Amino acid sequence: MKLTRAMSLFLVAFGVWSWVIWPTFLRNIWKDPRSWHDGATAFFTVHLVLVVASLTFGTAIGVLGLRGLLALRKQPSTTTSGD
Repeated sequence: MKLTRAMSLFLVAFGVWSWVIWPTFLRNIWKDPRSWHDGATAFFTVHLVLVVASLTFGTAIGVLGLRGLLALRKQPSTTTSGD
């Protein structure tokens, strides 16, 4: 399967976006009083699993986009000169 440049850039942007948003979300959940009561609560645990899954998927999607961009760079040019 070949990805277009636009789609590859979108996938990379999605991966970067995931790494911008989810760590901030985790910091906010960490500070929430519902997260701790004699240790981590179910509220915290569920959100931690959500963050880990989202970062994992975001990373995988970003890597796919990066691989798509690298594959496009290796392709020979399809333009022809007007000889």
